[in-house]
Amino acid sequence: MTKILGLKIDVDTYQGMRRGVPRLLSLLAQQKVQATFFLSIGPDASGRALLQILKNPRFLKKMIRTRATSLYGFRTALYGTLLPSPRIALSFPDLVRRIMTEGHEVQFHAWDHRRWQDELHAKPETWIRDWFRRGIEGFESLTGKRPTSFAAPAWLIDDRVVSLVRDLRLEYLSCTRAREPFIHEGTDLIEIPSDLPCFEETGFEEGEQRILDELSAGGIHVLPVHAEMEGGIGAEPFARLVRAIQKTDYTIISLDGIRQILRSKDLVSRRFRMERLPGRAVPCAV
Repeated sequence: MTKILGLKIDVDTYQGMRRGVPRLLSLLAQQKVQATFFLSIGPDASGRALLQILKNPRFLKKMIRTRATSLYGFRTALYGTLLPSPRIALSFPDLVRRIMTEGHEVQFHAWDHRRWQDELHAKPETWIRDWFRRGIEGFESLTGKRPTSFAAPAWLIDDRVVSLVRDLRLEYLSCTRAREPFIHEGTDLIEIPSDLPCFEETGFEEGEQRILDELSAGGIHVLPVHAEMEGGIGAEPFARLVRAIQKTDYTIISLDGIRQILRSKDLVSRRFRMERLPGRAVPCAV
């Protein structure tokens, strides 16, 4: 029976990069597993999320459920409003090099994560193009190479995004919460989705059990991890989960490792759709 798990680690904030990533690197080294880090490159405008509380009651419920103050820190709640927005990965070139030196895959997640999440649908295509340009240029300056994958912030995409990334010479995407890998319709791009729930949606105990239950049938899966959560207040539950998964004989690898496995498989071409999942404040691509 095939038992493959990819670890997809999104780094969304300055504090997630500064505190969460080093903690996750130590944990992964202890467990001797590899992961894919999707980095936010540019400004941390997390403070603008406070505007969403006024617009979306579900967002406030999510902030309370995830203990957002403990998760992100007080200063993060002011970035982009009362405090200037610090650069995220661009502020930590040595840490980016450490991720790569320790054998993990590094890929592109965002230029400005918060504004993509809040404003993508209202922005013109020229804004999206510039967002990718700035993010990829920053990624190249940090890593010395172009990214070969993109994971959309908050699993939010539209038809314009799919059309634009088709021309970026990427090898795969990880932009959806679909149940299984597929080819994005109209492209040759493999989608490696996050099919398992994450702690910020479920809580720790329930999440651990749900993830282990879904893994019991075997197959190829991807666990979404956030540097702010699993590298912060959720570090010990995450470490416990990884140890439990290793006892089930799963091989834990990077998403590029999964891509190489999928190259030999005949994947179905599909078009994404948007759907609000349990524990999420806004719809995700599925």
